[in-house]
Amino acid sequence: MPDPASKNWRSLIRPQDFVWVLLFAALILTAQVRDFSEISMLVAFAIVQILEPKIQPLKTTGGRFLWIGLKLALAFLLAGYTGGYTSRYWVLLMLPVVSAASIFGVIGTLLFSLAAVVLAYLSLLLFIDWKIYTLEWPEISELAFRVIVTAMVGNLSSILGEDLRYQSKQSMLTAEQLAEANLHLQEAEEAVRRSDRLAALGQMSAGLAHELRNPLGTVKASAEMLSRSIGAENEVARELAGFISSEVDRVNSLITRFLQFAKPLEIRLDTADLTQVLDRAIAAAGREVPSVAIYTNYAPEIPPFPFDAELMERVFYNLVVNAAQATAAGGAVTVKTRAAGNTVEISVIDRGSGIEPAQLETIFNPFFTTKPQGVGLGLAIVSKIVDRHGGKISVESEPGKGSVFRVLLPMQPSIAGSKA
Repeated sequence: MPDPASKNWRSLIRPQDFVWVLLFAALILTAQVRDFSEISMLVAFAIVQILEPKIQPLKTTGGRFLWIGLKLALAFLLAGYTGGYTSRYWVLLMLPVVSAASIFGVIGTLLFSLAAVVLAYLSLLLFIDWKIYTLEWPEISELAFRVIVTAMVGNLSSILGEDLRYQSKQSMLTAEQLAEANLHLQEAEEAVRRSDRLAALGQMSAGLAHELRNPLGTVKASAEMLSRSIGAENEVARELAGFISSEVDRVNSLITRFLQFAKPLEIRLDTADLTQVLDRAIAAAGREVPSVAIYTNYAPEIPPFPFDAELMERVFYNLVVNAAQATAAGGAVTVKTRAAGNTVEISVIDRGSGIEPAQLETIFNPFFTTKPQGVGLGLAIVSKIVDRHGGKISVESEPGKGSVFRVLLPMQPSIAGSKA
């Protein structure tokens, strides 16, 4: 395992640092500098250039302005100390100009380049005794050349800076897209695992149901025979025999639901009117839970489209009954439809007790229920039917305020009525 201390040193000392040291050393040697002040200012310039990317608190925009200001000040002092506007160190103005390109855009860098030339270079003309010296055309031409070259370097640096910022932005966008894709992949993997679990559970339920039905039939027949053979004076025995028979019926009903969930769904597509299917489901749900009012808000522009009317009626019946049972007596449930492109959205809205956030992810799993006498297969079968139509079902809920179940059905389903 690498030593953290050595890793920190590698991040602080980079190959570029040695390059800067060599370049400034070569500058001092080739210029044959003998003056201690000039050497000191060049060393200070090198230190500033090396430290600029290393001090973390000064990597902000304000910190960058500080570094640029230091380099401008050093360039001004070097040029002023070594000949003023004729100094060979005017080229060091390029370094703060290039640094400024990492902050400003094209126009900002160009303006900064011109301002740097004026403040740190042409301002040296103010210290000339114009009674003694005059600027001839060759000198003016040289000054103009240096100003233009500095502006050209600033412009090129700004272009490169813009490209770098664009690439950085694209890299961040790509990273976000990869993170989102990874999230979708995890969700897809979870959906596959869930499908595998449901398939295994379905096979187990089907096998178990078939194995249980025969002995249950024997138990029910025996209970009925026992009930007929018991005399009227033995009321307790007759009552117990009745309990056995009714419990067998209840278990048999549960097995029937198991088989409905486990067996392959055969979707029979036929063009049907969604409004009529909803009305039939709502009428049946109203008879089941008469204490709750059910209101409808249908979108008139939805045309008839292909779907299995019988199975979808079962879906809507289950959703409306669940919503009505979650609503207090005297309350209301609303069923809305709307068209969204090639998709129809059906919403069942209640203002009941709502669903806890922790339960929202498992509410469509088989055997999950919040009802004391519930089996937990109703919403699982609903989800299976909607999936086989190529649609989606979702739920939004807030405890104490109610729930909204949304079914999205394609008006041009891709299935062909084959078995699941």
